[in-house]
Amino acid sequence: MDKTFPVAARSELILGGQKSGKSRRAELLARGWLAQSPDHQAVLIATAQPRDDEMRERIARHQQYRARRVPRMRTVEEPLELAQALARHSQAQTLIVVDCLTLWLTNWLMPVENIKQNMVVAQNGRAKVAMLLLAIEKAAGPVVLVGNEIGLGVIPLGCETRAFVDALGRLNQDVAEACERVTFMAAGLPLTLKGRP
Repeated sequence: MDKTFPVAARSELILGGQKSGKSRRAELLARGWLAQSPDHQAVLIATAQPRDDEMRERIARHQQYRARRVPRMRTVEEPLELAQALARHSQAQTLIVVDCLTLWLTNWLMPVENIKQNMVVAQNGRAKVAMLLLAIEKAAGPVVLVGNEIGLGVIPLGCETRAFVDALGRLNQDVAEACERVTFMAAGLPLTLKGRP
């Protein structure tokens, strides 16, 4: 195996800001996993939805880059039922990358008028998170989850935005607790917050 690849943990949460190198780290883990054995497979579960032209272009760009960097990684689109997708694709010889948790949460809370209602009721959201945590725990092979850390700046204006930042912070904490390793990315550099590097 190529020693330049980081070794995948049983489960890893990769957090960071936009363009911090989160997806690149997940791809490196997938490449390292694939290099270990010809029997190994990798599946990306993509949660993005092409809601506008810019997002469609962004998704297409990510697909092109990923196809070049990790040609053996298969992509599955699942914007909402993430726990079920994890369970369906998890196998001992398969590494799963979820990219990303932030968009998955956004999909559940959109349109914007639902944010307040979903934050007040919160039962559906908490149930979905509980199902995701169980799917991570029961996964037969390694799982790498990518998410944004957006709570490092000023407190945003608007109750809907604050509610989203709070919900994402809780999701990140829950997933971090469930994962064997947690990595924070900044400027393309990994900082291990939990577990072995």
